[in-house]
Amino acid sequence: MKDVTELQIYKRAMDLLPRIYELVNQLPRNEFELKSQVCNSAKAISAQITEGFAKKNSQNEFKRFLYMALGSSDETITHLWQIRILNFSNVNCGNCDALIEEYKVESKQINSLIQKIRNPISNV
Repeated sequence: MKDVTELQIYKRAMDLLPRIYELVNQLPRNEFELKSQVCNSAKAISAQITEGFAKKNSQNEFKRFLYMALGSSDETITHLWQIRILNFSNVNCGNCDALIEEYKVESKQINSLIQKIRNPISNV
């Protein structure tokens, strides 16, 4: 793999960003902190995957950044649950639920890649 954009976890993280922004734009203006937190955690996923990929010659460094991306994905899920639980009247709950499920898949796939790096299949 030559480019980070070939990684499915990177593609999903980037594809989900516009949907996150659409959702947070439905939040009340006074919820600027929650908006900022969910956007920052969602943006961090692809950035951490990219930084780790740049260091892929060191498995430990790549894994370290993948763990950070996993944490950011899980943090995004938490913020989405907060939005869901706070039940803002102008937020589409269906969109929120769909994003939660998408980020759960993202977290599982990041974890799967971490496990593959941790336990590489021998070519022998």
